Amino acid sequence: MPSLKDLRNRISSVRSTQKITKAMQMVAAAKLRRAQEAAEAARPYAERMEAVLANLASGLNADGAAPRLLTGTGRDQVHLLIVMTAERGLCGGFNSNIAKLARDHALQLVNQGKTVKILCVGRKGRDALRRSFGKQIIDTIEFRNVRRLGFGEAQLVSRKIFDMFDAGEFDVATLFYSNFKNVITQKPTAVQLIPARIDANAAGNAPKLDLGGAIYEYEPEETEILDELLPRNVSVQIFRALLENAAGEQGARMSAMDAATRNAGEMINKLTLRYNRTRQAMITKELIEIISGAEAV
Repeated sequence: MPSLKDLRNRISSVRSTQKITKAMQMVAAAKLRRAQEAAEAARPYAERMEAVLANLASGLNADGAAPRLLTGTGRDQVHLLIVMTAERGLCGGFNSNIAKLARDHALQLVNQGKTVKILCVGRKGRDALRRSFGKQIIDTIEFRNVRRLGFGEAQLVSRKIFDMFDAGEFDVATLFYSNFKNVITQKPTAVQLIPARIDANAAGNAPKLDLGGAIYEYEPEETEILDELLPRNVSVQIFRALLENAAGEQGARMSAMDAATRNAGEMINKLTLRYNRTRQAMITKELIEIISGAEAV
């Protein structure tokens, strides 16, 4: 049975932890608003880019030479998985959910006889996948010292991917990240980057623009425009994933720290009740000893 001193020390320790988790919750809440606004601002541009690519791809001639980023290498043997997670933990199951989706996809590819290569963007993704796919991890890109993610960080990742693709190191590239829904919900998502998977309904689902009855056509040819837009689209998708991850990380951390703060409060109440009962029992025992001694005299 712990002594009163041990219980006091435990209560003091839990109170200190509660202060830390409460502070982390408040910091995450402050960062969440800015991260959420950035993620929501990037969505319309990415959606419009997808619609433009869908229009261009539908206008290509069957016998025309399409860009390699659209058609791929013609093979489906080597797969590159870009696993994008946070740099820090204490955010619930945010990182583990993304890693689980990537792990399941990698296992499925391995069972099909494919070769898997993993590029980690974020330290936590590497830590989660290192035990199962340590030999498949070819590199890790970290942004630990970057206070605010920008398009430059997305271009850094995309240049790495383009260099590998030009060198013939993979055939298919898939991006894994967490799509931010709200503070409670972050959905792990997989998006194929190379070859670009064009949604036939993207143009129809895009927000309608009032063109005043004008009919527009692309000049120069669709192939030349795609040569410029496809690399940019990869960078835009990566940038969007970085922003979605940043918002999801702060939302998950705020929820996790709020739960930790409430759990610490419940533990303090239980320990305080146990402390009071133990103290009362000791006082009662001492009174009984004093009374028994007085009666014996």
